[in-house]
Amino acid sequence: MYSKVAVVTGANRGLGHALTVALAKDGYKVFMIGRNKIEIDNASAKLQEEGLNVEGFEADVSKGRHITALASYVQSQFDHLDILINNAGVIIEPGGRESKVTCFTVNPDLVEEAYSINAVGALRMVQAFYDLMKKARQPRIVNVSSGMGTVSKMEAGWPAYRMSKAALNALTGVLAAELEDTRIKVNSVCPGWVRTDMGGPDADRSIEEGVEGILWAAKLPKDGPTGGFFRDGKPIAW
Repeated sequence: MYSKVAVVTGANRGLGHALTVALAKDGYKVFMIGRNKIEIDNASAKLQEEGLNVEGFEADVSKGRHITALASYVQSQFDHLDILINNAGVIIEPGGRESKVTCFTVNPDLVEEAYSINAVGALRMVQAFYDLMKKARQPRIVNVSSGMGTVSKMEAGWPAYRMSKAALNALTGVLAAELEDTRIKVNSVCPGWVRTDMGGPDADRSIEEGVEGILWAAKLPKDGPTGGFFRDGKPIAW
């Protein structure tokens, strides 16, 4: 019998946690990834108590050795991966959503760190799981991005976050072109401004609303799109 398998990064809370629950309830074995061992262990244990088929794994997407260990572990249990959701991300500017940092004041080291997590982290994950995804029936990669990374309508502020999300979108485009002759579909999804720890309490969307578009991209049919940027299943500007 074919087992449906998914990997979700940043899964200990917020969007990643909600995605884990939704996929597990839909019959997936979900590997929920987080960089804080205590948080990811506690989150996975609670879901296991609810009877969901999930497993927590401590891994920082900015560290190659962590991702190599993660991929090896998943491969020891399954010969394929159906869904990879690159959800882990940070707003690294001091002040978070209230940050006043500009291109003229941002620490370039923080920009590099944001790139390593928000963009290069997704690349590490794709490279690590490519072989497993090729063996899945309808493999899907979803890069959780943001409208703040839209180049055609770029605005001021949060330079590290904006630049790194624009880079993540570029990764989506390159991957889609390179995967054109495979069954793997890859898309960027903006969940909107969601009430999470990152989005804050004043965001205009619930977590439930935010995950819908991500799940849509994760479960695209064979004739679904690839290489696009979407919100709520509808294309948005790059």
